[in-house]
Amino acid sequence: MKFILFDIDGTLIDSGGAGVKALNLAFEEMFSVADAFRSISLAGKTDLQILTEGMTLHNVASSNGTVPEFLESYITHLRSTINAAEGHVKAGIREALAALEDSDQCILGLLTGNIEQGAMIKLEAFDLDRYFEVGAYGNDDADRNRLLPIAREKLRKSRSLDIDYRNCIVVGDTPRDVECTKPYGAYSIGVATGPYSCSLLEEAGADAVFCDLSDTMSFLNLVKK
Repeated sequence: MKFILFDIDGTLIDSGGAGVKALNLAFEEMFSVADAFRSISLAGKTDLQILTEGMTLHNVASSNGTVPEFLESYITHLRSTINAAEGHVKAGIREALAALEDSDQCILGLLTGNIEQGAMIKLEAFDLDRYFEVGAYGNDDADRNRLLPIAREKLRKSRSLDIDYRNCIVVGDTPRDVECTKPYGAYSIGVATGPYSCSLLEEAGADAVFCDLSDTMSFLNLVKK
């Protein structure tokens, strides 16, 4: 049995900038700083990590309740900024998910820096949420490298399945998606559908790299072998 975990932004979808728009709107609403995340690289980071960097950059002090209040504001704005017409599903994703869903040898999951509510809002906009029964999210831990064990534990509790790390496959578009597999000996597949090229994902140590998943059969053959 293989446990295949997908990143969201840059891997499954391009949200059309909805996420960063919502982050900026929430930050301005709470701290009166416009376009707060313009100089912060978001790729591969958890939402909590991004927020911490933004608050540090703009000298905003955190107090009790600040983070939950910010995330609540972010979710409210994300519901308004998400628009499937402005974004798109990445090449080959629908075909790959449909084929994997039909396989009795694979379980689909998420490993993403998005908080869970944000992840579902983004996926629902593109009718992809139905494929994923479990996931590890940015609100589970701010450190992406700790998310794979969380996803495995959730799967164990929900399905009574204890899948070995060697049968876990993380699919993502950034070096951080690759890095989070290394402490556990899991398999990493880099897809160059985000800001990083195939060569950069190879340099990061990805076990396999695709330019995109338009060659769906090659991807399926790899993850099912």
